[in-house]
Amino acid sequence: MALALLERKVLRQMQTNGADVMWPVLWTVVRTYAPYVTFPVAFVVGAVGYHLEWFIRGKDPQPVEEEKSISERREDRKLDELLGKDHTQVVSLKDKLEFAPKAVLNRNRPEKN
Repeated sequence: MALALLERKVLRQMQTNGADVMWPVLWTVVRTYAPYVTFPVAFVVGAVGYHLEWFIRGKDPQPVEEEKSISERREDRKLDELLGKDHTQVVSLKDKLEFAPKAVLNRNRPEKN
């Protein structure tokens, strides 16, 4: 008889405080199966965040043209200089020899002084 009264008392307490009993059980299950619970939750949160970001951001921005490197700019500049010149007018070889300063060329040749 005492056992039946105890069972009724426990059942009545569980019915009135079912939520209080359920939370520790729920946390124990979540702690036990954490790797299996965490991945799907993280996946859903990531997917929602990804799509929400694209919804807020709107259309894809137009790709920006890449800036040319220094060597590419130099080559373009040299090509532009070559296009502007007349290649039929060349300097004679005699003038090319006199291009360097005379002091450097005649330093060791006293006969040229």
